[in-house]
Amino acid sequence: MSILIVVDHPQDWPHELVGVEVASARQYLTEPQVNGRSRVKIFNLCRSYRYQSLGYYVSLLAEARGQRPLPSIETIQDLRQRSLIRLVSEDLESRIQRNLSHLATPDFALSIYFGQNIARRYHTLARDLFNLFPAPLLRATFRRTEERWQLTSIRPIAMREVPETHREFLIQAAGEYFARRRTPSGVKPPPGRYDLAILVNPAEKEPPSNERAIQRFTRAAQAAGFSVDLLGPDDIGRVAEFDALFIRETTAVTHHTYRFSRRAEAEGLVVIDDPQSILRCGNKVYLAEALTRAGVATPHTWVVHRDNLDALSAEMTYPCVLKRPDSSFSQGVSKLDTREAFIKEAKTFLDSSDLLVAQEFLPSDYDWRIGVIGGRALWACKYFMAREHWQIIKRSAAGRVQRYGEVETLAVEQVPAEVVRAALDASALMGDGLYGVDLKAANDRCYVIEVNDNPNLDAGVEDAVLGDELYRALAEEFLRRVERLKSPGGART
Repeated sequence: MSILIVVDHPQDWPHELVGVEVASARQYLTEPQVNGRSRVKIFNLCRSYRYQSLGYYVSLLAEARGQRPLPSIETIQDLRQRSLIRLVSEDLESRIQRNLSHLATPDFALSIYFGQNIARRYHTLARDLFNLFPAPLLRATFRRTEERWQLTSIRPIAMREVPETHREFLIQAAGEYFARRRTPSGVKPPPGRYDLAILVNPAEKEPPSNERAIQRFTRAAQAAGFSVDLLGPDDIGRVAEFDALFIRETTAVTHHTYRFSRRAEAEGLVVIDDPQSILRCGNKVYLAEALTRAGVATPHTWVVHRDNLDALSAEMTYPCVLKRPDSSFSQGVSKLDTREAFIKEAKTFLDSSDLLVAQEFLPSDYDWRIGVIGGRALWACKYFMAREHWQIIKRSAAGRVQRYGEVETLAVEQVPAEVVRAALDASALMGDGLYGVDLKAANDRCYVIEVNDNPNLDAGVEDAVLGDELYRALAEEFLRRVERLKSPGGART
């Protein structure tokens, strides 16, 4: 993909960078030979983004042309909202105080060039502000009142406002930003019709996909017509550059993965996992209510709170399973054999959530896991319980993995029809994203245990039957959604 810098006048950017072209705003807005390409990223450095100015129209028409400008129209609008500035200040409160505590002056201005500041000590603060308001050139101003710093404004700036002493650093920062392209090792990045980002976190100890799975999906996506980049946790400011986002880091509502998903949806990307799926699947209380109301068979389930704890504990059957609402990967889940143990554990769990979920314990040698996307069952596994344990993962008291159960992967056609049907019914209540539905077969019935967004998809495990066909199916689903979204009158499905 080529890079086009748009300025009011070409002399506003008298610098040469490899692979970077420069055009005036009027050229970009009116000349087809400049604006007619689809495989181009637009960096809008016009002097003003005010409503209906040239700079405003550059970003507006770039979006109409499918060229994903920086800044986007959404960012331009956000920069005008003073109430949003106050919320940002609160969100970054501790970092602002920590970064600016050494200053003796009452006011401070921070210049942000493609997410960087010329002073290394402000790098993280500059990056965080850029991630919230992705625009090439920004200036944030702060004021100290009553010994605390407050963000008072953040606005885009023109090239003419960049001091001469900063020009060399600006060019360096721009070059580094344009050069940022990561693909899995061993995967060549051919050009594609669309751009897809995969969010991964190299520091995550138990990621939902191993490196080999990321490589295989990348190749499948490239074959489907995507250029593929890997993004890390600090790259949320780059989301607007893409047509689609695939989150392959463990998700949570109170986590940057949810913010990535929200940003992607707001910028008009196809995103898996979408924010609604993260919200719904990430809370066991919601799952219990939705599944019960829809008549989906589940283990007997109780919603626990402080007011009903004593009475409920006397009615329940034991052993039972107690779950924190946001539990995952066999953490935040306890099997309790007596009423006394249940009350003690519930009181501990209630310190972090006002509601909990308890379920009857259904012993089984394995859980079914059915992988579903867009209402279609793609893969099926039997996750066997870890040896001498009641879950598929046995952990130490400190939460470290001690032992995994074995996994058997099957063709979906080999799975009992009632299991697949229950998985599809349960996942449909969450949306049309990518889900891993956990089920148990017990007492001659099939029970849905939970629906997981962001399910495990590891090379050598979940793809053991389908191989590369599994990744092709996922890539083709992304392609279908992107093309539908970009078609006239298109919408996410």
